Amino acid sequence: MTASAPDLRLPLFLPDPDATAAVATALGARLEPGDTILLEGGLGAGKTHFARALIQSRLVMPEDVPSPTFTLVQVYETGSGEIWHADLYRLSGPEEVIELGLDAAFDTAICLVEWPDRLGDMAPADALRLTLEPEAEGDGRVLHARWSAARWADRLSGVLA
Repeated sequence: MTASAPDLRLPLFLPDPDATAAVATALGARLEPGDTILLEGGLGAGKTHFARALIQSRLVMPEDVPSPTFTLVQVYETGSGEIWHADLYRLSGPEEVIELGLDAAFDTAICLVEWPDRLGDMAPADALRLTLEPEAEGDGRVLHARWSAARWADRLSGVLA
C-alpha cells in the first residue's frame, strides 16, 4: 500500500543532473537516523549522483564523496549522525551484508543503498524505494518512489512537487 500526500507528483521528471541533485538535497534535509533509502535503476541511471548530492548536503565540512563501487560501503559523519552509502552491485548474496555491518546501520544511521536487490529479505520493510530511469534522449531522469511507512508521505511532501 502506498501512502500519498496532496502535493506529491509521481513519477517526477528531472530534466538534468542539477534537478536530480536538488531533489536529493531537499530530501536529505528531512532524513533522520534510522531512515533507509533504497536506490534502484540500471547502470548510469543516476543513483550515485543522487546519493552524492544528498550526502554532500548533510556534511558539516565539504569532502569528496566517491562511489563505493569498490569499497562497498562509505561512512560519513554529519552533525546529526552517520550516513552509510553502500553499493551492493558486487555482492554475491545477502549474507555479505552482515559482514559489512549494514544490517546494524539500518537502525542507527541514514542508509543509502544502491543495488538493494542484493539485500534479499534483509531490506528494511519501512525503507523508501527510489527508482531512477534515464530518459531516452538527453540528461533527464524519471524518479519513481514507493513506500509503505506513513512517515515518507510527510517527508516527501513538497520535495517531489
